[in-house]
Amino acid sequence: MTDLGVSTPANDGDAIAIDGGCASGSTLRDAAERAGKSEILARYAADYPKGPHDQPQSMCPAFGSLRVGLRMRRTATILSGSACCVYGLTFTSHFYGARRSVGYVPFNSESLVTGKLFEDIRDAVHEMADPALYDTIVVTNLCVPTASGVPLQLLPDQIDGVRIIGIDVPGFGIPTHAEAKDVLAGAMLAYARKEVEAGPVAAPKTRADRPTITLLGEMFPVDPIGIGQMLEPLGLAVGPNVPTREWRELYSALDCAAVAAIHPFYTASVREFEAAGRTVLPSAPVGRDGTAAWLDAVGAACGITQAQVDAAKNKFLPAIGAALANAPIKGRITVSGYEGSELLVARLLIESGATVPYVGTACPRTKWSDPDREWLEARGCTVQYRASLENDLAAVDAFQPDLAIGTTPVVQHAKAKAIPALYFTNLISARPLMGVAGAGSLATVVNAALGNQHRFDRMRDFFEGVGSGDTAGIWEDTPRLRPEFKAKMAGKRIAAAKAEEAIGA
Repeated sequence: MTDLGVSTPANDGDAIAIDGGCASGSTLRDAAERAGKSEILARYAADYPKGPHDQPQSMCPAFGSLRVGLRMRRTATILSGSACCVYGLTFTSHFYGARRSVGYVPFNSESLVTGKLFEDIRDAVHEMADPALYDTIVVTNLCVPTASGVPLQLLPDQIDGVRIIGIDVPGFGIPTHAEAKDVLAGAMLAYARKEVEAGPVAAPKTRADRPTITLLGEMFPVDPIGIGQMLEPLGLAVGPNVPTREWRELYSALDCAAVAAIHPFYTASVREFEAAGRTVLPSAPVGRDGTAAWLDAVGAACGITQAQVDAAKNKFLPAIGAALANAPIKGRITVSGYEGSELLVARLLIESGATVPYVGTACPRTKWSDPDREWLEARGCTVQYRASLENDLAAVDAFQPDLAIGTTPVVQHAKAKAIPALYFTNLISARPLMGVAGAGSLATVVNAALGNQHRFDRMRDFFEGVGSGDTAGIWEDTPRLRPEFKAKMAGKRIAAAKAEEAIGA
């Protein structure tokens, strides 16, 4: 996450420079391949293809898998990584209300090189594996242990009935924290599927009396309820939401009629569902058009008669249309984020009346989002997968929206231009999007932001003339930019990096 400033030999004896952790991706990736991690890195490269940038531009990806584990009942988490990374991840997890301890196995160059770190992890797992307290222990290798080949696959599958799951989540292999959620969710589904194949498993606390649709991807708590109401006329019920909150829900998730890939980037999880023989549906019941298409897809996948599907559509589509009409949104809006639901939000905005010329998502293109992409492109919207921060900022500059929805730096960039802006994660993702409840949910916050343009105009006028960037502030003399000094310092940094790289080689 930040500059580690340590040099650590790989297990094969070659010295590697660990300069910057996940920021020195190619060095660490090369070391990881030499240390026996080439197979897992190749699988990550196939599951989570890189985009225009090969480094995470949001928070540490491991936060995604950490969050999934911390939300699960009777599940313990152990991190193996540099202390500064573990500190940052732990801090962030508690900032988001984890209310649970995170285990940590520290290391130094000696324990890393000699393999003692793996022994320490194994000892920690044995010490923690109390079946009275836990169903599962998740051990996560961060960048440096992954690059050094710490073999978590050699941990026991279970200890006294406590399942042990080891995963590698390096910043140089997983592009976003959203996809890291899939790494752990997929690993848990794979473990649960093997348990199911081996024999009887624990029954769910409650079991629906109808076939179920499993929902894939985190969503606002009201959304599964609304989806369940729309499934009822089809003779179906809503199933668990993956990532799940407890282990036995994984069995129920696998025991479904079909899977709805609400978030389309859960590649590893989809692989497990397909291995279990389940049909996976794209898109989501968002807006009038999206809900109609989704109900048709559910009906086709589950063998529901068209008459039943039409009855469900006749019941819910007018209500969704009315909710959209009663909460119109007028304005030009750009959308960007890293949650994986950006295309769904854009659809809802357009059906609410907004003009959306650009949608950028940090997640990759998959066939599960194709219906949304095609719908958006048919309405003149540019869809950018694996969008970089530079893509998103350029979109704000090019389209000059009335409102920019995006990540923190996009919001800052827009506000600096006196453009109202909303942070996607906290202000957009924290609302229902599906069905009738989602139809009018964005209007309140979006229209309030659009109505703040006059405040931004006043702030821009108030600060007019104070400069920007390096020249911002009140000065007796106007500061002079000295690009030659910047070039000189940049040259020194490049030379120092090359010298350090030469020593490491």
